[in-house]
Amino acid sequence: MQENSALRRAVAIVRDLRRRCPCDRVQTRETIRPYLVEEVFELDHALAEGDRHAVREEVADLLLHLAWQLVLAEELGDFSAAAVADDLEAKMRRRHPHLFDLGPGAGWERLKHREGRTGVLEGLPQALPALLLACRLQERAASVGFDWPDPQGPAAKVREELREVEVALATPSGTDPAASESVVEEIGDLLFAVVNLARKTRVSPTIALERANRKFRDRFRRVEALAAERGLDLHSAGLAALDRLWDEVKQDR
Repeated sequence: MQENSALRRAVAIVRDLRRRCPCDRVQTRETIRPYLVEEVFELDHALAEGDRHAVREEVADLLLHLAWQLVLAEELGDFSAAAVADDLEAKMRRRHPHLFDLGPGAGWERLKHREGRTGVLEGLPQALPALLLACRLQERAASVGFDWPDPQGPAAKVREELREVEVALATPSGTDPAASESVVEEIGDLLFAVVNLARKTRVSPTIALERANRKFRDRFRRVEALAAERGLDLHSAGLAALDRLWDEVKQDR
């Protein structure tokens, strides 16, 4: 690391905390692991919001956690920061052979497969959010040619899966149909097909859903404000009245 690099400074801070702070001295990989996951999600949220000040703050928090992992590994004798940097450089050279005169370029997934992955779908963290995991599974399958040639294929699949959901909902099950296993399975297939459609149109399903969530949240808050202005109680107004407010909010875009 460079003498005054950001990572070196972060590592130095963690080393100092380990020496002088009783609380930091007793931390382990297991004790800080939950906070690492939390920081990643907080950075992801800041990026989604486009808040550059929050992004800066969350990047700093994530940098701190990376420094913690390096210091703990150093103390345990597992590896050094320099070894991690060596691994990273070697991996990037392998995955960009055309940039380093190591051979012709190739697709990212194909290059990763050459590194020893035993199966096309192997190596994906099962703890990934389901939406992201669905997209990564589809990308892996597409890397060996198991893919629609254009968005029309997955669009037709979405329509097919929606019909199957409707059939499952209409099938008597002796219990609430919305809780039946067939409905759960068909809705899962529908969501998977929608992710595939997003992927084929080069749209991140996560970002698309985040925008839809934000749009719904903003519109519903305006529905609440309109209801309050007009003396309507949301809990007793009824669907027809709420629909009228919703349509009014949509027209005010």
